[in-house]
Formats: sequence, structure tokens, C-alpha cells
Amino acid sequence: MALSGAHKDRGELRILENLDELSTDLADYISELSEVSVKERGVFSIALSGGSLIGLMGKLCEAPYNKTVDWGKWYIFWADERVVAKNHADSNYKLAKDGLLSKVPIVPSHVHSINDSLSAEEAANEYEFVIRQLVKTRIVSVSDVSDCPKFDLILLGMGLDGHVASLFPNHSVLDEKNEWVTFITDSPKPPPERITFTLPVINSASNVAVVVTGSSKAEVVHLAIDDVEADCPSLPARMVQPAKGKLVWFLDMPAASKVDGPQFSE
Repeated sequence: MALSGAHKDRGELRILENLDELSTDLADYISELSEVSVKERGVFSIALSGGSLIGLMGKLCEAPYNKTVDWGKWYIFWADERVVAKNHADSNYKLAKDGLLSKVPIVPSHVHSINDSLSAEEAANEYEFVIRQLVKTRIVSVSDVSDCPKFDLILLGMGLDGHVASLFPNHSVLDEKNEWVTFITDSPKPPPERITFTLPVINSASNVAVVVTGSSKAEVVHLAIDDVEADCPSLPARMVQPAKGKLVWFLDMPAASKVDGPQFSE
């Protein structure tokens, strides 16, 4: 059973009964977006995050998706990355490679991960340069309201503190307006050095999905989605507001347990 509904300015909510249903719904959603994008543009540009998200995408490696998705047209990016070696346990690249990319026929040259031999600042600058080249060739679309890249899909998780990508509450990078990719060296969660898409890039995407599970995140989901009296303007998840794209929240029942009542349909 799935509940879905619109929630004022906070996008579409999809509330799934359990993780298995959430994984299936997420795989359906991603494969449908891939099909539309390949039909319209000939490619599908998707940016991933780390955490539990990759595991929840696992159904894409199974039938029917492993055969029906046009994997050769996918171009993979990361919305954020820890500045560690690619074979390090903290690497989002390693997580995605082990859990997804090695199990489906992605073209290796279409996988754009950071240069792990550089400093955080250098890695961010180089990653932005790579994306700029791909915008020029329209592998990645360009926003029609700014010069930002317009990814077909950006997938995000959310931390207990409401952070998305590596955009943490009350951090100066939340105010970054000019860079596409920036860096931090003082992450409140280890490892400290990370690169991250900025809010203008996230909010320029055609589609943004935020995937959150578990009762431990119920309160921060409520703060991120609902109109709350103790307004949380610096909660990064609240700042995810695509200018012209679509925002979808994928939640399991425990994560959604404190959300105020939007009108749902089963």
C-alpha cells in the first residue's frame, strides 16, 4: 500500500508501508524518469548521494529493471562526496559501485566521480569543470532560469540534523550562490572534507527525490515538510525547492509518522 499526496509547497509525498515497497516504488520512479529523459534528450543524467539511499535503489539491479532500463544512456554524478580514496569505506563512489553500478551495464566513461588525489578545494573545482564541459555538450541540460546545470534527477537522503548532500545546518555553504560545486573541511559528521552540489544546482534539477526512512527521522521530516511554528529556515532539507522541477519525498511509515495530514489517495 502506498499513500501519495501533494503537500503545499513541499512537493509530492509518497508514503510506503515498508522498505520493500519503498524500494519498488523508487525503482519504478527512477526507471520512468530514465525512459522519459532518454526519449526526449537521448541521455539520462542522474546525481546520487550516499547513506542508505544506494541500498534502497537495489531493486534496479533486479528484473525487470536490469533489462528494461536503457543503462547505456545513463550518466552518473554525485550530489556530494567524501574526499577520501575511492576504495575507502566512507566513499560514496565505492558505495554506489558496490551496490549498484557494478551490477548493471553502465558505460564506465559515463561515471563521473571526483578525483580522489586532490584536495577538497581542488576536487570541487575540477568536478565543476567536468560538469561545465558536459553542459556545453548537453549531456547535462542547462536551466532556463539560470546558468546552472539541470540534472534530470538528483537523489538525496536526509540526516538527523536535516542536512542534504553535504549541506549542513547553519553552514556558510548554504549561502553559496555562484559556485556549482563547493567544498567543506569542517563537516560535523566524519569525514570532515567533502565536496557538494550547492543549493542553486539542486534547485535547478528537473526532478529531486528525497528518500528518508526510519522513526528516528520522523521529527526532522516533520520540520522539513510541515508548516511549523518554530520555523526552521536554515534546515537544509526545507531549502530544497526546485524552481521549475518536481520534488518528491519517498518516506516509509515510521519516517512519516509525524507529518501533518496532507490529503492522500491510496
